Amino acid sequence: DDAEKQLAEYIARKNRPSGPVPPEELSVSMCLTLYAEEHAAHVTAPERIGYAIDALDRFWTDSPVSSVKGETCRRYAKSRERAPGTVRRELNVLQAAINHCHREGYLTHAPKVTLPAKPDPKQRWLTRREAAWMLRAARNLRVDGRHLQDFILCGLYTGSRKATILALHINTPSLSGGHVDTVNGVLYRRPQGRAETKKRQTPARLPKRYLAHLRRQATNGRKYVVEDHRGGRVGDIRKGWNHAVILAEKLADDKGIVIELQDVTPHTLRHTAVTWALQRGAKIWDAA
Repeated sequence: DDAEKQLAEYIARKNRPSGPVPPEELSVSMCLTLYAEEHAAHVTAPERIGYAIDALDRFWTDSPVSSVKGETCRRYAKSRERAPGTVRRELNVLQAAINHCHREGYLTHAPKVTLPAKPDPKQRWLTRREAAWMLRAARNLRVDGRHLQDFILCGLYTGSRKATILALHINTPSLSGGHVDTVNGVLYRRPQGRAETKKRQTPARLPKRYLAHLRRQATNGRKYVVEDHRGGRVGDIRKGWNHAVILAEKLADDKGIVIELQDVTPHTLRHTAVTWALQRGAKIWDAA
């Protein structure tokens, strides 16, 4: 086993370029590997780049970087059968990997990746009735899915992103996530010691009604804003969210109310929080 591992490492080193080579002599797979090891491993959310690299590597594999052109990029987009925004993000990772290899001296020049048209920004936000049905559906999920209610409340009241909400601690600063200070009523989205990124994640005041809810949770011994029935941190809400969307439409239909929620995603909560704030007369700066 050790010999096979050392052989694999030797082959990997052997195939690495020792100096600038033309795009015809460097595979896309190696280009992505270099980018993953030298850059992606040190960013705040490497798993996002990892998902894109997996998809890109399955398509291009050992094809040379010179094969990255308009025709192959369009063929990749068609093969993915994903939303244009998703394909665009993945191809941006490919462009970043090629640029990295050029900048670090592995490539003599960097081919240009052809991106699909940028999709129109989503304007979807929830009405108060739609939000109420989503909360009702979350409460009606099985015991292992009711944490979705806390996720929805946090999204509606604070406008935070999904990853930020799932990492929030209660009254305990942490290196792995932000926290809510229920004593002073402040939301700290950024983990302790983490450098500020373009997403900013600045502290914000907690709305009074939501603060009262969080204080009750703190009194009951909660450790996380979104916590499962065993008291553990929730890693993902994808399945619970999809079930809640279907259930919310069904519950509303049983009452003779028609709502369409299939285009609603967790990020819609962020749009909703901002929209509701502006509707109440908040200035754009205060909402931001």
